[in-house]
Amino acid sequence: MSNLNRMLKQAQKMQQDVQRAQDELADLELSYSTNGVSVTAKGDYSIKEIVVNEELFSSGDKELFEDVILVAVNGAISKIREETETRMSGITGGLNLPGIL
Repeated sequence: MSNLNRMLKQAQKMQQDVQRAQDELADLELSYSTNGVSVTAKGDYSIKEIVVNEELFSSGDKELFEDVILVAVNGAISKIREETETRMSGITGGLNLPGIL
């Protein structure tokens, strides 16, 4: 029974650590900038802010403008995803536990 109790305590601690990390990630904000566009994403994968350099905005090149925004949004989301995976893998020891990311 001692091993079972130890495993249950470890599982409870991991659950608490995961919850704490999820709470911290909810407050996380990371930015990605490229070619005159800066995007800030939040830990819940929402976009908080998009800032566009006036020169890019006034260039009149609609396709370039759209492409740069797309790259910046994907970059910000990617940074959030990487940070989430890093923090969670540190807690779970690399185990792939469905539903915690």
